[in-house]
Amino acid sequence: MSKVKASLFGLAFGDALGAPTEFLSYEEILRRYGQRGPHELPPRAMVTDDTQMTLAVADGLLSAMEEPPVTAERLEPRIRGRFLQWWSSDENDRAPGRTCMDACAAMAGGKPWWEATVAGSKGCGANMRVAPMGLAPGLTEDERAGAAQLQAALTHGHPTGLAASELSAFAVRWLIDGLPIAQLPETLRERCVSQRTVYRGDWLGDQLWRQPMVESPEQFIAHGWDECRTALEGLEEAVRHVGPDADPCSAAGAGWVAEEALATAVYCLLLFPDSPVDAIARGAASSGDSDSIASLAGGFAGAAHGEDAWPAEWYERIEYRAELDRLAKAWS
Repeated sequence: MSKVKASLFGLAFGDALGAPTEFLSYEEILRRYGQRGPHELPPRAMVTDDTQMTLAVADGLLSAMEEPPVTAERLEPRIRGRFLQWWSSDENDRAPGRTCMDACAAMAGGKPWWEATVAGSKGCGANMRVAPMGLAPGLTEDERAGAAQLQAALTHGHPTGLAASELSAFAVRWLIDGLPIAQLPETLRERCVSQRTVYRGDWLGDQLWRQPMVESPEQFIAHGWDECRTALEGLEEAVRHVGPDADPCSAAGAGWVAEEALATAVYCLLLFPDSPVDAIARGAASSGDSDSIASLAGGFAGAAHGEDAWPAEWYERIEYRAELDRLAKAWS
C-alpha cells in the first residue's frame, strides 16, 4: 500500500474535516460534533486553500524533477507560476490567507519573489502546503530542505516559516521511511539543533535575510530554528497530562503560525498513533486553525500508516481526487 497516496489524501481528508470548524468556537465545535470532533467525511468533501496550494507546490516540484537535479533556478519559476494560477483562479474562494494573497499579488505585479514575500509573516500558510517536498522520492537532503524552504519563502519571509516548512517536509519523509511516531518529536528537535545556523543561500539568495536588526544570514535563520524548537518542547508530556479529550491547542498552540501548526499536528498524531481518523478529528476539533492542523496531521498519519489508514470510501469522496491520485502515482 502506498504511503505517498495515504499522505496526499490524508492531508486533504484532514483539510476537509477541519474546514467547517476553522472559524467556530471550541464550544460550538463540541456542541456540533462531540468531544473528539468530526469523524465522518461528507459525501462531497470540499477542501480549502491548504490542499489547493499543496497541489500547486506538488505540480511545480514534479515539473522541476523532470530534469535533475532540482535547483532553485528550476523550481522557483514553476512554483511561482502555479501560485499565480491559483491566485487568479475562480476556485480560489476558500478563505485564503492574506499573506499568500498579498505576496501573489506583488509577484503578479512584477516584483521578484524576495521583494514580494511578506517578510514578517510566519503564518502556517508556509508549511501547510509543503508535504510534496517530503513525499517526492530521490531528492537529496539539500534538495528536500532547500525546496521546502524556498516554497515557503515565496510568500512567507520569516525564518520560522522556513524552518517549520523544512521540519514538516522531513517529518513526512521520515515517517514514510519508517520512523516510529513516538520518536518524531525528538527527531524534529534534533534537526532544530543541527540546522540552527545553516542558511541555504543557494536556494534563498542573499536578499531575504537582510532585514532590520539582522546582522548575518546565520543569525536570521537561527531565530526560526529556535522558535520551532521551543514549540516542539514538551509534546510528550502534554500527551500524558493534557490528554485526548482537551482542546489540542491548549497543549501546543493555536496553529495560526507555522511552528504551532506543526507542533499541534504532531501532538494530535502522538495522541492517536494507531488511529489516523481520530488524529485528524482531534485536529479538526480545536480552537485554532483547525483545517491546517488537521491537514498536517493527516499528511503525517498517512505517511506513517499507508492507504489502510483511511476508510476506503473516503478516497472517492474528496475533492481533487483525480489530481491527488495522479501525483500519488507519479511518486509511488
